[in-house]
Amino acid sequence: MLSVKTPEEVLALIEKEFHPLTGRRELLPLSEAFGRVLAEDITAEEYVPDFDRSTVDGYAVKAGDTFGCSEAIPAILNCTGEVLMGEGADFMLESGCCCAVPTGGAIPQGADSVVMLEYTEDYGDGSIGIAKSAAPGQNLIFRGDDVYPGKTVLKKGRVLSSRDIGALAALGRVQVPVVKKLRVGLISTGDELVPPEEKPGPGQVRDVNGPMLSAMLGAFGAEVISCGIVKDDEAKLRLTVERALKECDAVLLSGGSSVGVKDAACRIIQSLGELLLHGIAIKPGKPTIMGRAGEKPLVGLPGHPVAAWFVTELFVLPLLSRLMGREMKTYTVPARLTESVSANHGRAQYQCVRLEERSGELWAEPIRTKSGLIGTLAGAEGFFCIDRDCEGLPQGAEIQITTGE
Repeated sequence: MLSVKTPEEVLALIEKEFHPLTGRRELLPLSEAFGRVLAEDITAEEYVPDFDRSTVDGYAVKAGDTFGCSEAIPAILNCTGEVLMGEGADFMLESGCCCAVPTGGAIPQGADSVVMLEYTEDYGDGSIGIAKSAAPGQNLIFRGDDVYPGKTVLKKGRVLSSRDIGALAALGRVQVPVVKKLRVGLISTGDELVPPEEKPGPGQVRDVNGPMLSAMLGAFGAEVISCGIVKDDEAKLRLTVERALKECDAVLLSGGSSVGVKDAACRIIQSLGELLLHGIAIKPGKPTIMGRAGEKPLVGLPGHPVAAWFVTELFVLPLLSRLMGREMKTYTVPARLTESVSANHGRAQYQCVRLEERSGELWAEPIRTKSGLIGTLAGAEGFFCIDRDCEGLPQGAEIQITTGE
């Protein structure tokens, strides 16, 4: 009989029992930093841009010189020159004058706005007609509007996106401090398992969890150490786990997490360290194990693929995130159920769905499946949760869908 914890209790346990690993910092070239976890706050040491610049093609002006002008009565300004891209504007713009500037070009001192080219007319004699008045600051980015010395641009723990790489480039950060990848050992267990490249014999199935979980963990930023398939031999499994603990920062066992005679994962985890939980009040995924050997997590996942996927998504990734000091964000979208869904009272139930748009509204079609089936999981585009105290949801009920990978 399993003594289960709620999902909220499991996440609180992870927060309490595990902490960010220390000494995990490394410097990477900017070109290799995409997708990695930032190891320290990035603070600007200079202004970006380091000059006032235009956001449009047009003429830099003193806004006061254009007040009250119109197409019928344009303001006539003397054009004193042109600023070219990549050049400075080290001169003073006098009252009654304007200066041609390109998008992104520097603005001369004294100018406080830019009039778009579309609202001007070049009379060909050195004078420019302004047909629309400008407000101070219009079409301008001032020095330091974007970044200034001392400003924190990126926070520690952030997973670096392509946009972040651009910001680092603008700051001149060609070496980026990131968290070293976690090494996660992955062990598949069971007499019935054969590698994906083999044709299963009677009573056998291909190992689904190994490749599936390896892809999940790799996409999350971990370095996966595959320990292969171990048959239901407790001594061999124990040796495999011990070797994985020496090489890795965390170890996941897929299968052998129930309470059957051959389910040795719980006994092995308990003998190598401390058993933190055995059983979570969710469906699918109830017979999950979590323990630790020293500071290293040991997790026993259900053998059924759908259950293993959900436990990894809901608890293993937050656990690894905790070890990495990484931001963990979940994105949801509202949708309505295409049909009613009954629930198993007493356990939080997670349900995969397909999504479709109807008249501008998102609808979620529940995928009827069992935890041992993988084909339907592959077609899922998200999932939602029915609370443990709820016996089901009616057709048309509004739910929050957690989107897929």
